[in-house]
Amino acid sequence: MRLTLSLMLLVLAAPALAQSRPSTPERSCAVNRQSVAASGAIVLGTGGFTYDRFVNDRRFCQHGEFLEPAFVPSRDTPQCFIGYRCKVDLPWD
Repeated sequence: MRLTLSLMLLVLAAPALAQSRPSTPERSCAVNRQSVAASGAIVLGTGGFTYDRFVNDRRFCQHGEFLEPAFVPSRDTPQCFIGYRCKVDLPWD
């Protein structure tokens, strides 16, 4: 009985253990840019249920990917440059 109760509590608490990602519209442009620079690569929310992975430089991309400049909404700037996104280089584009 105790084991069942413990397992039920663990299952109910699991969503609370999920870590929320920082949201760029709620933070200043400088703070968002600094988060990317300090982490090298980080997933940030960009508003609502959208998010993306942002990188500081090419070292954080996989082979065959290229850097695309990344602009996000921030509290003080509608289009804040915070770093880059890694994109797949498609030969037919």
